[in-house]
Amino acid sequence: MVGHLSDFGIAKLLGAEDCFSQTNTIGTIGYIAPEYGQDGLVSTSCDVYSFGIVMMEAFTRKRPSDEMFTGDLSLKQWVNDSLPSGVTQLVDADLMRPKKEPLDAEMQCLVSVMELALSCTSVSPDARINMKEALLALNKIRLQLVTKLNIEVRLNPESSFQ
Repeated sequence: MVGHLSDFGIAKLLGAEDCFSQTNTIGTIGYIAPEYGQDGLVSTSCDVYSFGIVMMEAFTRKRPSDEMFTGDLSLKQWVNDSLPSGVTQLVDADLMRPKKEPLDAEMQCLVSVMELALSCTSVSPDARINMKEALLALNKIRLQLVTKLNIEVRLNPESSFQ
């Protein structure tokens, strides 16, 4: 088993036959799963947690260590509290179409991606999806966006990307 995306490749500590392991905590605060930070328990779901945080970071352009996250407010909590109605304030402005209202398909895509990131970062490892499910969900979101954009662009040529 090889972790393809994680904070420090935590899954690499596992043997091929192992589901979890226990170790001393090494990692970056904000990216590590709660069970790893608290108990040193390592599993592939720790990598899923880190992947969810990285997705949030990529779409918001905010790191978990950003100065705005103090006290009880974390990147994950901020994303959760902002969805679905505040997605335009949540997502990095550079991902939005300049000087144009975002299309419904774009908004739904952004909400779906952030909801996927949240499902990757469930507190309980058993409640988290796995990476295969995350990949399937990302492909489904992409397909829905492309399908809807093709329909919306044909109906409204001024709304096409430029």
